[in-house]
Amino acid sequence: MEPSKVYFTNLRTHNSISLPEKLKRLIKKAGIGTIDFDKKFVAIKIHFGEPGNLAYLRPNYAKAVADVVKELGGKPFLTDCNTLYVGGRKNALDHLESAYENGFSPFSTGCHVIIADGLKGTDEALVPVEGGEYVKEAKIGQAVMDADVFISLAHFKGHEATGFGGTLKNIGMGCGSRAGKMEQHSAGKPHVNQENCIGCRQCTKICAHDAITITDRKASIDHNKCVGCGRCIGVCPRDAVEPASDESNDILNKKIAEYTKAVVQGRPCFYINMVIDVSPFCDCHAENDAAIVPDVGFFASFDPVALDMACADAVNRQPVISNSVLGDHQHIQEGDHFHKVSPDTDWIVAIEHAEKLGLGTREYEIVEV
Repeated sequence: MEPSKVYFTNLRTHNSISLPEKLKRLIKKAGIGTIDFDKKFVAIKIHFGEPGNLAYLRPNYAKAVADVVKELGGKPFLTDCNTLYVGGRKNALDHLESAYENGFSPFSTGCHVIIADGLKGTDEALVPVEGGEYVKEAKIGQAVMDADVFISLAHFKGHEATGFGGTLKNIGMGCGSRAGKMEQHSAGKPHVNQENCIGCRQCTKICAHDAITITDRKASIDHNKCVGCGRCIGVCPRDAVEPASDESNDILNKKIAEYTKAVVQGRPCFYINMVIDVSPFCDCHAENDAAIVPDVGFFASFDPVALDMACADAVNRQPVISNSVLGDHQHIQEGDHFHKVSPDTDWIVAIEHAEKLGLGTREYEIVEV
């Protein structure tokens, strides 16, 4: 397979061009205009940031991408799916409030925000995964699958379970419904935290398999009947239903690649990574630690595998910022920057599996813009 082109621009500016303008120029040079956007619904998948975290991408960048889409005749919307964990984005109302709090609104970005898996994270499309080893039918937020064109706008940073979060994780994990996220994180099935349960019966009403019973105003789940769909997690008002997080990191990475394939197969897609504020952990944290390396720049490609590979290589070429988690871990002899931050991870697994699934190639050619 021929190397894929990955387009790059640095962060140097002058009085005639701003960073959002450089982003627009980058994606145009990378060929986004070859996609037919005319009157098409365009999903721009982005992480809106957990309240308290300040490393997420600024809304200005989302506006730059949305503006280009509109110039090309498309109808863009910003989107993400609800989180599996308890936080500021676990249902659509909280998620929208968090997005607005962090500056993502129609007024600041020029397009609407749609939470793809609905009010309680149960609005999902079941998408077959051709060649999937672990996932045969991915559970993807419905609005993501309803879009005609898909764009990933990802913040490239470290991640405590996958090594780093880039395009593949932004798509695979990010576009999974709450049940889809549980499937990726878990080899098991949910259970009920009895202390939090109030016996409201919302979980029994949503369960299609009669797996949940109420005894003495406390719910319990029969794992012999439970199919692991995760809908009970979405409807519980007290967050008493909890997922198992017992999948190995390597299998998690492979499932992310398979979910990514479910999202992107069969329609025009374009991918952007922004290697700035490279925090050591996910933007899902309600805080962010200091960046582990200096800012690098913006990358774009039609190949998500080559894009993540190029960004990982770029980060690993950067000097270590001493006052950071990576600086604290420099005594570790083996591994690259990401492995030193999160020693139990191996980020190459997702990239290798995505390449095996036919999503792209690890071989790339950098085209500087």
